[in-house]
Amino acid sequence: MDLPRPFLERMKERLGSRFPAFLSSYGQPPRKGLRVNTLKLSAEEFRAISPFPLLPVLWAADGFSITEEKAGGDVYHFAGMYYLQEPSAMSVGEIAGSYPHERVLDLCAAPGGKTTHIAAKMAGRGILIANETDDARAKILSRNVERMGIANCAVCSAPPERLAERFGEYFDLILADAPCSGEGMFKKEPNAIPEWSEENVARCAVRQRGILDSAAKMLAAGGRLVYSTCTFAEEEDEWQVEDFLNRHPEFVLERQEKLYPHECAGEGHFCAVFRRTEGGERRPGPFPVRRVAAAERAFRAFSADFFTAPPEGEPTTLPDGRMYLVPRGMPSLGGTRLLRLGVELGEWDGKLFKPAHALCMAFGSDARRKLVLSRAEAERYLHGEALPADLPAGWCAVCVANFPLGLGKCVNGVVKNHLPKGLRKIV
Repeated sequence: MDLPRPFLERMKERLGSRFPAFLSSYGQPPRKGLRVNTLKLSAEEFRAISPFPLLPVLWAADGFSITEEKAGGDVYHFAGMYYLQEPSAMSVGEIAGSYPHERVLDLCAAPGGKTTHIAAKMAGRGILIANETDDARAKILSRNVERMGIANCAVCSAPPERLAERFGEYFDLILADAPCSGEGMFKKEPNAIPEWSEENVARCAVRQRGILDSAAKMLAAGGRLVYSTCTFAEEEDEWQVEDFLNRHPEFVLERQEKLYPHECAGEGHFCAVFRRTEGGERRPGPFPVRRVAAAERAFRAFSADFFTAPPEGEPTTLPDGRMYLVPRGMPSLGGTRLLRLGVELGEWDGKLFKPAHALCMAFGSDARRKLVLSRAEAERYLHGEALPADLPAGWCAVCVANFPLGLGKCVNGVVKNHLPKGLRKIV
């Protein structure tokens, strides 16, 4: 691997006698991992049915190292049973220590690894807002939130400074996994190597400073700000922490960790946890629910037929007919581009209600009618095939190992495939 010489010189000066071990780590293949989605099953339950070998990640209770090359194409991945995540990146979600009923913001959230980790620890309770400024990456984030069946999350796209103007001192926990020079990504994404330069390190540090200042404005007294990067540059890590504390005396540093690839079974990560000791608290107004009585009646009728235990929450109907289940306590998000609000329930066309894929992924385990498939049959469903089934006519949840893959509609003993075309397997 042809690493930038200035990068190597910096690391040699920083690590001293540890540098040869650091350099030798780049001769090893990239570490891969997965984190079990405990919103759906426990790590022990997944380990019992895993189709490939797993090795526990010592710092992540639900994380495993893997060597499987095609884990992203497995039917269990499509069912949202796990998230593919580099092992050292799992340390951030563990260190953040999110809890049920908290108000949480993931400020730089795409593609969603840390968002989904936090969501699992929140166990579906509390408010989680995941933000991403880049449009394409925000869409990937939203899709991962949907696949993992997360019901209490809004996905938005806005500059951090705009969010700071809207929320003020509101959140109990903010994660700023800031864009960085990506020195810990060189093996996983070789394209990051030619993009590296000392000038880029300096640019990233300036950008991170602004992100942290915006985050500081949004944290309630006693709240935690978690800052992380996947780089080793001191300008973006330790020096950034020191600079932040100098600018913000109302914060104290509670913890700081740096993982190097020669010292852990991962590619490396940096994480710092600040706590705000002074400040107030502001509660933005509630999300403005738009009530459409006919649409809600149609959804309630569908829900009573489809579910054994209908999901709780307040439906809102957008002007285009799409309906969402608003998480309890969700604040107003006006002024942001909103990609997802809790769970998309479906669409009402003025007469009929058609359920959404997201509804099945979040609550399909409680469906009255389920088509439970073998792994081989699930592959056929993911390729868009219709399947035979001895089920009453109507909508059903199509599952593998009792975990939803998507919707089907049974007609005359055949389940027609309603998996969105953009989510189907091509090969």
